Amino acid sequence: MRLSRSLSITSLSGLPLWEEESLDVQDLLLFEVSWEVTNKVGGIYTVIQTKAKITVDEWGENYIMMGPYYEHNFKTQVEKCEPPNQAIKAAMDSLINNGCQVHFGRWLIEGSPYVILFDIGAAAWNLDRWKGDLWNACSIGLPYHDREANDSLVFGSLVAWFFKELTDQLQDKPNVIAHFHEWQAGTGLVLSRSRKIPLATVFTTHATLLGRYLCAGNADFYNNLDKFNIDQEAGERQIYHRYCLERAAVHCAHVFTTVSQITAVEANHMLHRQPDVVTPNGLNIRKFSAMHEFQNLHSMNKAKIQEFVRGHFYGHLDFNLEKTLFFFIAGRYEFSNKGADLFLESLSRLNYLLRVQKSDVTVVVFFIMPAKTNNFNVESLKGQAVRKQLWCVNASLYCIHRGEIPDMSKILDRDDFTIMKRAIYATQRHSFPPVTTHNMLDDSTDPILSNIRRIGLFNGRNDRVKIVFHPEFLSSTSPLLPMDYEEFVRGCHLGVFPSYYEPWGYTPGECTVMGIPSVTTNLSGFGCFMEEHVSDPSEYGIYIVDRRFRSADESCNQLTQFMFSFCQQSRRQRIIQRNRTERLSDLLDWRYLGRFYMHARHLALSRSFPGKFKMDHLNLAPTQGFRYPRPASVPPSPSASSHSTPHHSDEEDDDTYDEEEEAERDRQNIKAPFTLGAEPEGKSKQPLENGN
Repeated sequence: MRLSRSLSITSLSGLPLWEEESLDVQDLLLFEVSWEVTNKVGGIYTVIQTKAKITVDEWGENYIMMGPYYEHNFKTQVEKCEPPNQAIKAAMDSLINNGCQVHFGRWLIEGSPYVILFDIGAAAWNLDRWKGDLWNACSIGLPYHDREANDSLVFGSLVAWFFKELTDQLQDKPNVIAHFHEWQAGTGLVLSRSRKIPLATVFTTHATLLGRYLCAGNADFYNNLDKFNIDQEAGERQIYHRYCLERAAVHCAHVFTTVSQITAVEANHMLHRQPDVVTPNGLNIRKFSAMHEFQNLHSMNKAKIQEFVRGHFYGHLDFNLEKTLFFFIAGRYEFSNKGADLFLESLSRLNYLLRVQKSDVTVVVFFIMPAKTNNFNVESLKGQAVRKQLWCVNASLYCIHRGEIPDMSKILDRDDFTIMKRAIYATQRHSFPPVTTHNMLDDSTDPILSNIRRIGLFNGRNDRVKIVFHPEFLSSTSPLLPMDYEEFVRGCHLGVFPSYYEPWGYTPGECTVMGIPSVTTNLSGFGCFMEEHVSDPSEYGIYIVDRRFRSADESCNQLTQFMFSFCQQSRRQRIIQRNRTERLSDLLDWRYLGRFYMHARHLALSRSFPGKFKMDHLNLAPTQGFRYPRPASVPPSPSASSHSTPHHSDEEDDDTYDEEEEAERDRQNIKAPFTLGAEPEGKSKQPLENGN
């Protein structure tokens, strides 16, 4: 059977269709194995959850996910049902009859994929025997005190056992593809291959285990990739056994993939195998889609943030909120890995530039990173209370119930003046507005607060850059900032994510699909992806800081210049840029990025069952995506790289820009998508579709 290089799916706006024969999935079963199936731990949960819909559309009931069983997750996220495939049911019954507990159902997410969940605790009595099996298979021993590694062994042994029973039932028809994510699931891959179970296997690493540890220790990671003694580094961090499991899974897999080009370079050095396919992470764009409403959503949610700022900076609100920009950084509290150190230093330099230029623009910067706290800051709560009091006074004084102009000499009486004076006195403040909204448990040693003290940004009157550290994830029920994360992102002007270690980076991707410009780096998977797919990312609101080939000081200056140039833009220029940013959404849609996963599965089939599946062009050139051109309204000159037109006032109008016309020109100039081989003979290229 000859393999196709794509399945028939609806192409994205602006992308031509791949006219290839589709793979007959009725003769195949696809299993996706991950520790985060129905079990949210980190970013892999987002990957498999958002990708489920397009995979179910492609494979139907022949697609099953596999993960660990947790009672609470199963009761709240899974609808229990019987397996539709008798071979799967027989394999599950075999494990159940031997004292294991296996659960089947539909995961209640978009697409409703089938899931098989293995109870780790119920099978833990086999741990010592399975440790012996692992040692006999690949000479890897696991210490008794590493609970996570032991759980991964139990999980992997159950998965391998299930596949053995399943393939014995199927007798080579249909063939089975098993896709494993990360080292926790990799044990099942290693055991399956050592037992010669007839599977086509794919292994995806979303970040190398040792890479995370080295970067968390502030190592000069990317400049010393070829100099690390890998075994020694893993041993010193007491993760040598985990590293061995990860490396064994990588080398046992028929196809090895990773999520970005930068992680591919890392994996080549850390795990000693070049990835066969790069499978970028996508998003379910329909979830964020607001069509032409996203500009209105920005205005509505910006007003909510402005209300918070009015309260937080009461008594020091001597800046114009209509000329105030909101920047933010969000994610796990990894101070160096997420680039918070570089961001703070750049903010200090930005503050200096804005003051020297006597700019009337103020920047309020939010740090949304969870840390240890014991309660809300009293000053922050008081600020919101004062704001609400002033609002009530304003409403009571100026609310007109009758449809006639009041007598201005009678609109205020003595009591009204008394209320106004009390409200004005209440706004007096003799201390700076707090830089954090909560009481920090480790105030003196907290990295963000320590660096704020070092650079001296205390929200003073003369500072043009103000800082608000919100050490909790956002919630619509918060008494301080009652907004969900998505609402907050839509209300901001710029997301800043100058990460040093970021294998992919969902935060700038989420900004992009919501039409919010963002800063990323060429050390993040997202930044590398945008550099490859967009001719001039900064014109589309994707600013990419060079942290790979520049010194820390040069990277800091570049980030400062990006933010300073953004502050110089007029309101109209920012609106134009948001339109362009939102047009990049299709790039991050699983309908497009899912094609890389399709290719990985096809490649695995051709390698595991070469007599049955053929695939042309196995020696492929590096895959390339379609490439967005420079926006049509931007003159093709180097001077245009920072902002599209010279700075002008908010009142100035630019009649030369037409959003629809520019979008149509961009669609016509989009280069062809990547191909996994030459164009088939006799097939002509399809014209580019209209619509974006």
